[in-house]
Amino acid sequence: MKKIEAVIKPDMFSYVKAALGKAGFPSLTAYDVKGRGKQSGIIETVSGKTVRADILPKTKIEIIVEDDDVKEVTDVIAKTAGTGTIGDGKIFISTIDDVIRIRTGERGSNAI
Repeated sequence: MKKIEAVIKPDMFSYVKAALGKAGFPSLTAYDVKGRGKQSGIIETVSGKTVRADILPKTKIEIIVEDDDVKEVTDVIAKTAGTGTIGDGKIFISTIDDVIRIRTGERGSNAI
């Protein structure tokens, strides 16, 4: 099993959630977070004044999937959240040793 963590622009969350559901992956956890990437924020000119936004609002999505589903899920996220501009986000993939459904005690794939 794998844990997919995606950090995306908040305004893309509803589209990503819908696309994942349509692809058969409705279960996820989402958080409002703040952060910055390699570019260290953005610089904009507003009313003639230069404004630097150092830490930007983002949405973090976490999904646990079978190893065979990683490519499909990451493709859906990247395609749906991608705008081609700075700040589109990142996807992280890590290994999950086990999952336990608290209500039933099921473990592993049955608990996803």
